[in-house]
Amino acid sequence: MTKAVGTPEETSLLKVLGNWDVLALGFGAMIGFGWVVLTGDWIGSAGTLGAVLAMTAGGAIMAVVGLTYAELTAAMPKAGGEHNFLLRGMGPRWSFIGSWGIVGGYVTIVAFEAVALPRTALYLFPDLNQIRLWEIAGSEVYLTWALVGAIAAVVITTVNILGVKFAGVAQTFVVVLLLVIGLMLVFGSFTGGSVDNMQPLFTGGTAGFFAVLVVVPFLFVGFDVIPQSAEEVDIPARQIGRLVVIAVGLATIWYLMTIVTTSSAMSAGELADADIATADAFGALFGSDVMAKLLIAGGIAGILTSWNSLLLGASRLMYSMARSGMLPAWFGKLHPKFRTPVNALLFIGALSFIAPFLGEAMLVWLVDSGSPSIVIAYLLVSVVFLVLRRREPQMERPLRVGGTGKTGLVVGGAAVVLCGGLLSLYLPGMPAFLDVPPWILFGAWWALGAFFLLRIPSGIAPGEDAEHRLLEALKQRRATPRDGGRN
Repeated sequence: MTKAVGTPEETSLLKVLGNWDVLALGFGAMIGFGWVVLTGDWIGSAGTLGAVLAMTAGGAIMAVVGLTYAELTAAMPKAGGEHNFLLRGMGPRWSFIGSWGIVGGYVTIVAFEAVALPRTALYLFPDLNQIRLWEIAGSEVYLTWALVGAIAAVVITTVNILGVKFAGVAQTFVVVLLLVIGLMLVFGSFTGGSVDNMQPLFTGGTAGFFAVLVVVPFLFVGFDVIPQSAEEVDIPARQIGRLVVIAVGLATIWYLMTIVTTSSAMSAGELADADIATADAFGALFGSDVMAKLLIAGGIAGILTSWNSLLLGASRLMYSMARSGMLPAWFGKLHPKFRTPVNALLFIGALSFIAPFLGEAMLVWLVDSGSPSIVIAYLLVSVVFLVLRRREPQMERPLRVGGTGKTGLVVGGAAVVLCGGLLSLYLPGMPAFLDVPPWILFGAWWALGAFFLLRIPSGIAPGEDAEHRLLEALKQRRATPRDGGRN
């Protein structure tokens, strides 16, 4: 575990992202594949209005958390986001825990998208399953099916290695396609939908409401990609913070639109019997199977935007952790030409390449195992927001939530309470309590994290120069003979 080396030119990222690039990265990261396959389940669990209220509540929670991110991102616009916030406010070990949590969430979703892509392609190409390999947890794995996700992993990883601007342009193109699909959903709902299909408005009671609410961390993870890429953004720091909140708002609108338009297209019974509810609903709105396949194309666009954004975010966070000495220097290496964190990208890309060969059962396991790690990171960021408000009231904050009064402290306190409430939903006896396989993945990730965490020197106080002091402590440790200098 050593410090990344090289000249300042070799270890700096390029500032090439503009307003739209940043917004496309944040919004695209949140709009993955979940809206295509899960909307029917939300409506079935809570009813149309129940699902709307649960998603509105989830969006409000993420907006409050997003406000804390907005202020901290504007104050510390460096690659790594949470890593920098927690390092300054709570010290290296807490910084590692928060960073490791969000990296774990990103990696699980990147792997999820690699499995979701062939699952979606199967809807378009029913004969895709050829050359059976094996069966995992009741899911048969076919070579041709798995290669769809594996080849996509190679392509998306390569795009990110070629440069963040190239990745941003690709992201913008796919987000525009996604927005066109959304507008068509709204148009189809007005012309071919029916209010009668939205019955029942409520079902499942409190349990139904929470069944929708617990997926919020998975659905909204991605707005925090904006802080991860802040060092590559060529816009004012204050504007970076604002874009965090705007991205959350747009994602909330998207999910609400999906619920309402899907429920207007088909009755609750028909949605329950649908293969992919949103796609079948889209086809029903226009009376065409071709339109259903077009929505699947939108789902693929969502997969690609989420995959691209979260791969970018995870690699920047691992790069920042390596730059601070928390991870091996290998993860901090930048490509000599494109100045992208090539080794971190290759590591995450390799995991996403392998994921499709583990079968469709991995979809649920990855979602369940990654969500608690994401909430842990959000909770720590909310706490450090309050810590820095108290400890460093004079810290330069280009964007100050609630001004200089107590409103900001109320926002931070609300974020802590709301994130704590979300985290409690994963405890035994609660609606989102995990099955054994997700707990194994969750435990394996944090066991690996514990190995690195215990190698971080203790006793290093937080502060603006915490990273420098951490690197000095690691340098001194490496220079000290193993026998303590007795020989």
